[in-house]
Amino acid sequence: MRDVAIVSAGMTQFGELWESSLRDLFVEAAVEALRGAKADHLDAIFVGNMSAGQFVGQEHLGPLLADQLGMVGVPAGRVESACASGGLALRTAFVEVASGMSDLVLAAGVEKMTDATDVTEVLATASDQETEAYHGITFPGLYAMIARAHMAAHGTTEEDLSWVSVKNHRHGALNPKAQFRSQVTLEEVMRSSMVAEPLRLLHCSPVSDGAAAVLLCPLDQAKRYTDRPVRIAASALATGSMALADRKDIAFLDAVERSAQRAFHQAGMGPTDVQVAEVHDCFAIAEICCVEALGLVERGKGNAAARTGYTALGGCIPVNTSGGLKAKGHPVGATGIAQAIEIFEQLRGEAGERQVKGARVGLAQNMGGSGASSVVHIFEGV
Repeated sequence: MRDVAIVSAGMTQFGELWESSLRDLFVEAAVEALRGAKADHLDAIFVGNMSAGQFVGQEHLGPLLADQLGMVGVPAGRVESACASGGLALRTAFVEVASGMSDLVLAAGVEKMTDATDVTEVLATASDQETEAYHGITFPGLYAMIARAHMAAHGTTEEDLSWVSVKNHRHGALNPKAQFRSQVTLEEVMRSSMVAEPLRLLHCSPVSDGAAAVLLCPLDQAKRYTDRPVRIAASALATGSMALADRKDIAFLDAVERSAQRAFHQAGMGPTDVQVAEVHDCFAIAEICCVEALGLVERGKGNAAARTGYTALGGCIPVNTSGGLKAKGHPVGATGIAQAIEIFEQLRGEAGERQVKGARVGLAQNMGGSGASSVVHIFEGV
């Protein structure tokens, strides 16, 4: 297996992008990534997308998007793992390069969600259809149950959840491509409307449009494209039970733990080596559960991490410096690539006001559904 590097990245604004189509968004991000590396060809394209067929009525994205990019003939395909589709596209591209099959590969993610008439219904297809969605449960409801379980097991409070949102909005206010660039107070979060008790509106990530893309090549070829490559030290995927009812402990995300353990083993590192992380905070409780499962904090102690500043900029392990899904936005197929871009920029010293000083090792964790799939990447500056 060859060492693999990211050499360039491109990303659209995230938000309600009414004037841009899915193909427009993909091309904007992909062209930016290609131009950043002065690359005029590709050996393969992998596109993370959860549900273009339901959101915009368009399937068969591989050839369509290769054509839109002016690269008819290049092998191209769509990769799907619900909200972890972007992370899985990155992993697929990583394996393509590491194996020697291709030398220059584009990993992208895109979603156009605002065109759909019922986003909640489309997203619910990532839950267990027979035991969950059929009975009317939605993802806010599923994560509300996870939150209630964590509250019962570890004394987590609604205020603990709210501090995650406060922190991530504070970070997002520093990100020029974030959907929400405004800070929120603890009181504003706790007064926002109830969605699925105990989760309030400002505990939930928004409906978003957007695209993101990164360019991968063998590490020993990276200097052709950039003088600051970022090495992908590990790429790991794991799954867990789809339905919450089938899990041993719904307050703990075992697929996240498995993917993290595999990634750390592959990289020859541990949680204490990570200096900056992007994790899947589709709901505030998800960040709390993810930092525990990744080993970034002790199990049962994630509830205090945002409140105490442990995971804030300037803290021991800054988490979601981009603003996370909560403030940056969550165009589901693009999220995993956008997370990798934040770490890419951090390790290159390009994160501006969000910069974590001296960061050399970063982690991105992208999750599907209510935690049935998880992809973890570890990155290292070279």
